[in-house]
Amino acid sequence: MYLLDADAAAVDRLRAALGLLGDSLVVSGSPPLWNVHVHVDDPGAAVEAGIEAGRPHRIRITALDRQAVGRDRPGRALVAVTHGPGTSALLHEAGVITVPALPNTRPSTAELLAAVLESGAQEVVLLPSDGDTRAVAGVAASEARAAGVRVSVIPTKAIVQTLAAVAVHDSAAAFEEDVVAMTRAASATRYAAVTVATREVLTTAGPCRVGDILGLVDGDISSVGNDTAHVARELLNAMLAAGGELVTLVFGCDIDPSFGDGLTTWLAAAHPMVEVVAYDGGQPLWPVIIGVE
Repeated sequence: MYLLDADAAAVDRLRAALGLLGDSLVVSGSPPLWNVHVHVDDPGAAVEAGIEAGRPHRIRITALDRQAVGRDRPGRALVAVTHGPGTSALLHEAGVITVPALPNTRPSTAELLAAVLESGAQEVVLLPSDGDTRAVAGVAASEARAAGVRVSVIPTKAIVQTLAAVAVHDSAAAFEEDVVAMTRAASATRYAAVTVATREVLTTAGPCRVGDILGLVDGDISSVGNDTAHVARELLNAMLAAGGELVTLVFGCDIDPSFGDGLTTWLAAAHPMVEVVAYDGGQPLWPVIIGVE
């Protein structure tokens, strides 16, 4: 598994090369930064393919138990709640079953249970992607267990935590080990978001009016302003002051591409030691969702 600096054409060639070397291939991201994950017998060849495509870094090689990989295992599925077509497509590419959530609504227990059971898997990891959906996910998991399915809920509170968890998913690992690794990745990802105030209220960051731009860190309002880019920069500065190596940006449906380019350019100048990966999430209500690992 590694991060890769490369253009889209080089990544297309890399996908083809890695597909011949192994399986469980997932290449996610957008130019210039990509996340590459693959199971191969020859990890050196996978790294060399990355070097031919661009600049691989943060390389991590994990030795898998060959006997464990060879044994028959019950099928395992990941089910994740999503809030935009972009993240749905991204997770679908990684083999995740997605349950879309409409604006200002949460999936029902029945919807999550149906996704778990219809997966046909005997082991399922459920990722709610929202703090308010965790309880519903827990109920769905309990009902699925009663039906004979082994289910674990990773308590992801934001889509960036779900993305971090999926990035370390290893279908060849034991179920418990996979769940622990995904939980650690999610909990190591701090999250923030930018949204627009829909009513006047007194917040911990001061009063806000309808139309003001709000910045939230871990679900709590920490910034009030009138410019989306300014509030996003405030959030990033505050979060990175506590440290961080990788920033994930998920842009909403109303965000112009030039906004994303401007924010990533600013990040490169203001925090040059930080890696940045950006996605067009397409979610409403939240122009920018931020993850820091």
